[in-house]
Amino acid sequence: MNIRELLSKRIYMPEIRTVVSWATGSHDNIVMLWSLARSEDRMTSVNALWLMTHLPETDAQCLVSLRNEMIDMLLAETDTGKKRMLLQLLREQEYAADDIRTDFLDYCMSKINSECEPYAIRCFSIYAAYNMCRHFPELIAELEEHLDMMQYQPLSPGLKSALRQTKSKIAKLKK
Repeated sequence: MNIRELLSKRIYMPEIRTVVSWATGSHDNIVMLWSLARSEDRMTSVNALWLMTHLPETDAQCLVSLRNEMIDMLLAETDTGKKRMLLQLLREQEYAADDIRTDFLDYCMSKINSECEPYAIRCFSIYAAYNMCRHFPELIAELEEHLDMMQYQPLSPGLKSALRQTKSKIAKLKK
C-alpha cells in the first residue's frame, strides 16, 4: 500500500479503516503518518492528521512521544482544519505537572474566548487547558476566569457542553 499516494487524494471511511488498521500498534507506521502530516501538500497533510485522529487509545503513548512536534506545528499553523485536528490529538493526552509547555498553555488560554476562532478550536482548547491546569490551583483559577468570561458570549451547543463538563471537573478537583 502506497500511503503517500493514497493520502494525496480524497479518502473515505473504508480507506481510513484500512490505514488505521495498518498503523495501529506500529510506532514506525504512526511516525510515517506523522511525517506525512507535515507534508507541504495540504491534502496529504490533512488526510494524515485525520487518520491520526482515528487511532485507537492503545496508540496514545506513541502519540505522546510526538507531542512536542505536534505543539510546534500547531503554534505555527495557519490552516484552521489542521489546527483543529492537532488540538483534537493534543486534548486527549495526559499532561504531568512537570511536562507542560507554557507556550501551548498560553495558546489554549488565548483561544478559549477568541470569538474569531471556530467553535471546535475553542472547545478543544478548553479541554487541553484543563488537562494541563488541573495540577496547579493557581492555573485552575485562571482557567475558571476564562470560562466565566464565556457567559457574556453567544455559545454553540458544543461550547456549552465543553464549558459545563470542564466546570464540573473543576468542581470535583476542589472537593
